Amino acid sequence: MRKRDLHILTSNIYTYTGDQRFSVIHPPDSDDWDLKIEYAQQKDSGIYECQVNTEPKINLAVYLDVTAARAKIIGSQEVHVKKGSTISLSCVVNVHASSISWYHGSSIVDFDSARGGISLETEKTEGGTSSRLMLTRATLRDSGNYTCVPTGAISASVQVHVLNGEHPAAMQTSSGVPCPTHQTLILLFVSLNSCNVSKLIFFISNLLETMRFLLTTTIAHFLVHLRRLPSTLGAGRTKSTRFVLLTLATIGTRLRRTALQQRQHPAPSPCSVRTQSR
Repeated sequence: MRKRDLHILTSNIYTYTGDQRFSVIHPPDSDDWDLKIEYAQQKDSGIYECQVNTEPKINLAVYLDVTAARAKIIGSQEVHVKKGSTISLSCVVNVHASSISWYHGSSIVDFDSARGGISLETEKTEGGTSSRLMLTRATLRDSGNYTCVPTGAISASVQVHVLNGEHPAAMQTSSGVPCPTHQTLILLFVSLNSCNVSKLIFFISNLLETMRFLLTTTIAHFLVHLRRLPSTLGAGRTKSTRFVLLTLATIGTRLRRTALQQRQHPAPSPCSVRTQSR
C-alpha cells in the first residue's frame, strides 16, 4: 500500500494499479513478497507499507527515496563544427528511460523534416540509456541549443556552433568526436623607432667604442714592453709571439673600422619614439 494516498497497489499476486511499472514478485515455495517498481521516478518517493493479514496484523513501513536521474552530454558543452560536416551529439542517463527526445531550441527535432540527414541511435545497457543524435551536412541553421530530454530524468543541453570557414579551438571531426587543436596566434609588432631598440643600439655602440679603446691601450703597452726586453730575447722571438702580435693587431684594426663606421652613422638617441594614432 502507498501511504500518501492509501492506494493498495498489490494483493497476493494481483496488481491493483493502472501504472504498469508496479508488479509483485513471489518466488514459488517462498514467504517473500517483493514490490517491484520499474523505471523509478522522483514522484515514486514516499512510504510504502506491507501488511500481512494475520491475527494480530503485521505491517512494515518502508521509506523510498528516489534520487533524480540526470542526463549528461558527452564532451564539451560548446561544440563547434564546420559547415557541411556531421554534427554528432551523445547523451547518457543512468536510468532505463522509456524514451529520449531531442529538442533544437524549443522545437522537437523532426526526423522526417525536409532537411533530411537526421538520425537517432538509442541503446539500453545495464547502467542506463544512451542516445546519439546525428545531423549530416551541417548548415548555419543547425546552430543553436540542443536539449536531451529523457523520461524520468533531468534534461541536459549543449550549444552547437556551425562555422563557415572559421577555425575554433575545438572542432568535431567527421566522425563526430571532438578534436582539440592547439593554435598559437603570434602577433609580432616591430617598430624601428621603439625605445628598446634605440637603447640597445646605443649600448652596443658605446660598448664597441670602449672595447676599442681598451684593446688599443693594451696593445700599445705590450709593444712598449717588448721593446724594453734584452736584445738576445728579442732576437729569439718565437712564432707564437709573432702570432699573438698579428692577432692583436688584426682585432685592433677591425675595432677601429667599426668605430669609424659608428662615427659616420651615429646611433640614435637612447629613446626616440613616435606615436601614431589610428
